[in-house]
Amino acid sequence: SANYEVVYIIDPAQGEEAVAATVAKFQALAEQHASNVVVDEWGKRRLAYAINYKTEGYYVLMSFTSAPEFPRELDRILGITEGIMRSMIVCKDE
Repeated sequence: SANYEVVYIIDPAQGEEAVAATVAKFQALAEQHASNVVVDEWGKRRLAYAINYKTEGYYVLMSFTSAPEFPRELDRILGITEGIMRSMIVCKDE
């Protein structure tokens, strides 16, 4: 297994409850498939550049240790989840 880090940006226009539910959903998903899951909510930040005309995003950093299958699946799920503006997964061991 390897150490991974994912940063994802949630559209804050969904409202605080929806944002919190999304963070909880991905944390629970990681805890089912990975170990050493740590979630660090950076909160609302100005985007470096607008994404779909939006200038703010809610940033979340999550790190975990897992086999390489889980990050691939996580990437797929982030890509189809409504309200996720951007996401990036990196392997810390490379």
